[in-house]
Amino acid sequence: MKLYNTLTRRVEDFTPQDPKRVKMYTCGPTVYSFAHVGNFTSYVYWDLLVRTLQLNGWTVDRVLNITDVGHLTSDADDGEDKMEKGARREGKTVWEIAEMYMNDYLENFRALNLIEPTNICRATDFIEEDKKLVDVLDKKGMLYDTTDGLYYDTSKFPTYAEFAHLDLDHLKAGARVDFNSEKKNVSDFAVWKWIRDGEDHAMQWEYRGRMGYPGWHLECATIIHEKLGETIDIHTGGIDHIPVHHTNEIAELEGAFGKKMSNFWLHNNFITIDGEKISKSLGNVYDFRDLAEKGFSHLDYKMWVLQGHFQSERNFSFTDLAAAKQRLLNYRNFAALRWQKDATDLSSVKSAIIEQLNNNLNSAGAFAELDKVLTKNVPDDDFIKFLDQAFGLNIEETTPDISEELKQKIAERFEAKKARDFAKADALRDEIAKEGIVLLDGADGSIWQYA
Repeated sequence: MKLYNTLTRRVEDFTPQDPKRVKMYTCGPTVYSFAHVGNFTSYVYWDLLVRTLQLNGWTVDRVLNITDVGHLTSDADDGEDKMEKGARREGKTVWEIAEMYMNDYLENFRALNLIEPTNICRATDFIEEDKKLVDVLDKKGMLYDTTDGLYYDTSKFPTYAEFAHLDLDHLKAGARVDFNSEKKNVSDFAVWKWIRDGEDHAMQWEYRGRMGYPGWHLECATIIHEKLGETIDIHTGGIDHIPVHHTNEIAELEGAFGKKMSNFWLHNNFITIDGEKISKSLGNVYDFRDLAEKGFSHLDYKMWVLQGHFQSERNFSFTDLAAAKQRLLNYRNFAALRWQKDATDLSSVKSAIIEQLNNNLNSAGAFAELDKVLTKNVPDDDFIKFLDQAFGLNIEETTPDISEELKQKIAERFEAKKARDFAKADALRDEIAKEGIVLLDGADGSIWQYA
């Protein structure tokens, strides 16, 4: 199995440290608003990764975090906490906001038929562990105190710039006028924020005799260390996390424990909508409620995502989503053939699909292999189960055999056509169509499909 590793900037053979088990971490959502279609591409791609790892015989011990505190609007160390912003917008408490949007996220996660992580961890459940990690960093001389928080001194971590290929001299030269004068280096970041006089922050905890809250990057470092230990196999997230969030996670964990944080890093690219950046001001922020209003399911969207590659920038449009919906319908109708004809040996197709997935998660190539056999071959139950194991599109579940009554009507219609009783044949066809079934007539009978 080969994967593109952000750490080395090349495709490499993947081998886990444990021959049977893969330790994997996924950066989860900040639950301050409804997740939109751009947010969920990441989780669909990483579900494909988990499924491919499983196809190769590995057990995946996967952790996903839920950010419910500490993620400031700048993604760095200034601005308002996104949870506070969401609470003010909704007229609710931050705790109510976190619960509401976390539940919405998980509901959509499951509707997409994504494999449940081994552990789903809320940031606020790891505050005491956060403090312990801060203590370790402080004892190693990596931190310094300012009026607004404890900061990581990146000059004490010589390889800080390597992961993201940062030009620290350029960053320093381009620092804003309002750059925090207490920071020793422009790249330094807060591991713990203090509550300052006059500041109203709903989520806060006592630490070293003062009230405060953890920095955003700290939660992932803490959860990884607590749940997966030192040196994991794969860390996943979006490309926007590379220069700040993931760089800072590396600094925290490798600075604290002196061991490589992760052997592989996978990052998915952005999507645009109709060629534009996703933005509320442009009115192109769509969530799954919007898709449902237009007649599209979670699995239609999942098919659209899987038709592309996690490293490619994608453009979302409802025209392309409609094409993905049709493709998924084609797969369902392919699966329905197994109730009507003798199966073909598709073991070579299965091998070809796995080969494509093992080539840096090339799901588009895998679908191309499947498309080659749609019209001239018939799957068996095991092949359809394999497709669902590989892609999680619920093909087996959504293609049940039709009732004996419908089968009888299909046979009667075929006989009526042979007898040239077209009125009866058309009436039976219309009855069958009301059940969401269409017929394709052949020389020796009719094949039924989903409409």
